Amino acid sequence: MNNSNATRSGRVVIVTGGGTGIGRATARAFAEEGAQVLAVGRRIAPLDETAAGHDRITPLVADITAQGEPERIVETALKTHGRLDVLVNNAGIVSAAALGTLTPEVIEPQIATNLIAPILLTQAALPPLETSGGVIVNVSTSVGQRAWPGNSLYAATKTALELLTRSWAVELAPRGIRVAAVAPGAIDTPIGEHQGLTPERMAEVRKWQLANTPLSRIGRPEEGAWAIARLASPQASFITGVILPVDGGAVVA
Repeated sequence: MNNSNATRSGRVVIVTGGGTGIGRATARAFAEEGAQVLAVGRRIAPLDETAAGHDRITPLVADITAQGEPERIVETALKTHGRLDVLVNNAGIVSAAALGTLTPEVIEPQIATNLIAPILLTQAALPPLETSGGVIVNVSTSVGQRAWPGNSLYAATKTALELLTRSWAVELAPRGIRVAAVAPGAIDTPIGEHQGLTPERMAEVRKWQLANTPLSRIGRPEEGAWAIARLASPQASFITGVILPVDGGAVVA
């Protein structure tokens, strides 16, 4: 069943990494449009902050890398709301390290969170998404389309997610499922804090980002969320397989 003529209200959306940054803004954006949102994350406190004042957002604590969790997340959405229309694979982690210093402790969590988990969660979500004529939106990074010395592993996982986006768009089109991705650039999120960057190092990163962003500013999480919600909207029913940069022009500079 295709939902291209449906309204945005009444839809059910899963957003991973829903506790902060773009994930929080995305959960709220869908809720404000009338959707029921399952906001998924590892810690309840940030998820509760996401849901505060938004009775359409349901927090769900889950480790998307753990065995059986992708299936539990989808089952929770179905048990709670009876359907699934949109899956937003937003969760991601960054551990910067240059080649020569990479260890399994750095490599494995990034691949597990940024790449394997979206694959398994998407697989688990396919049956209900096919029923609803649903949409998958993956969150990549625009910097992954360029060289990123010192952070190549994170960029590689996100670039792989972009190839999956294009491939899934073709594979799933006969099943009525659209697939797209948003590739954020420099956005004001806590990702630096999550990496453990000092304020001084974060200031250096922001200086570099501003110097390489033609619009000469840092983006807001709500701007990334707007792009995700638009790609997932019924009005975008003839769009699939695209990777949309939301980066102030950084990828073309």
